[in-house]
Amino acid sequence: MMEVLVLYYSRHGATAAMARLVARGVEEVPGMQARLRTISEVSTVTEAVADAIPGEGPPYASIEDLRECVGLALGSPTRFGNMAAPLKYFIDTTSPLWLSGALIDKPATVFTSTSSIHGGQETTLVSMMLPLLHHGMVLLGLPYSEAELFTTTGGGTPYGSSHVAGMDNRNPISDSERKLCIAQGRRLAELAWRMNQERK
Repeated sequence: MMEVLVLYYSRHGATAAMARLVARGVEEVPGMQARLRTISEVSTVTEAVADAIPGEGPPYASIEDLRECVGLALGSPTRFGNMAAPLKYFIDTTSPLWLSGALIDKPATVFTSTSSIHGGQETTLVSMMLPLLHHGMVLLGLPYSEAELFTTTGGGTPYGSSHVAGMDNRNPISDSERKLCIAQGRRLAELAWRMNQERK
């Protein structure tokens, strides 16, 4: 089985729920498996030590998870139109992978959740794309062949799937948002599969 890394940071659970849906899409592709990983909080005290293993949910990500995957789905809630600091902090530790070219030509995609419909979904998605481009990854979004992009009244963009969680973070993931998350994971896994077959 080839593994696609679904790597995310989630504060209130919405991005985590999206990550599970993306992972479900990955695993709809024969021969592909999702490796679900999260990111720890960033402390105001520099280099503060958190528990090595989270109390619940998937394990924390490591550089080796990125090195070993055949594709990457990266998710973050929006923070002022940008990815959340914990995810940026983790990405800033990936210089060894950049120096070795370990991520070059691996396919990648991004997803996000916001409190409001105009809360910076697309800029957050683009902010996550930028370091992936520096790593030489092959970015993919969602094509308009996904009918939900035309009908969604919440999240969903051609840059990647998204969700409008509401100011109290209680909005459930809508049917359109759910379908787009699954479609995005499936598309990533299909591309990763094809690219790996071509290399053989």
